[in-house]
Amino acid sequence: MSDSPLIFKSKAFALEIIKVCNEVKSTKRESVLTNQLIRSGTSIGANIREAFYGHSKADFVAKLQIALKECAESEYWLELLIESGYYSDKTVLQHCTELKRMLIASLTTAKSRS
Repeated sequence: MSDSPLIFKSKAFALEIIKVCNEVKSTKRESVLTNQLIRSGTSIGANIREAFYGHSKADFVAKLQIALKECAESEYWLELLIESGYYSDKTVLQHCTELKRMLIASLTTAKSRS
């Protein structure tokens, strides 16, 4: 499980989100968007980890779907931060999109094996 690319990428993304939010909070004094982003951005990895310990395949799929929803929400908050001028580095948004694609692919695979 710990060698799963999805677990590795989601944890790296969560750490990146924490850094982005801390930077925006300290330099721009913005907290509404960053509070939402830190919740959704760190929730992705938590739900992925829970999925690997699910009781059933249905539980696994349900947790990955929650992770995907949190990823889409994080993408929205990142877009708002970038488009409003609070944050300018689009790399984190690209990482979010990559993670979203991985989640979609994993869900597609898991559902096809049901």
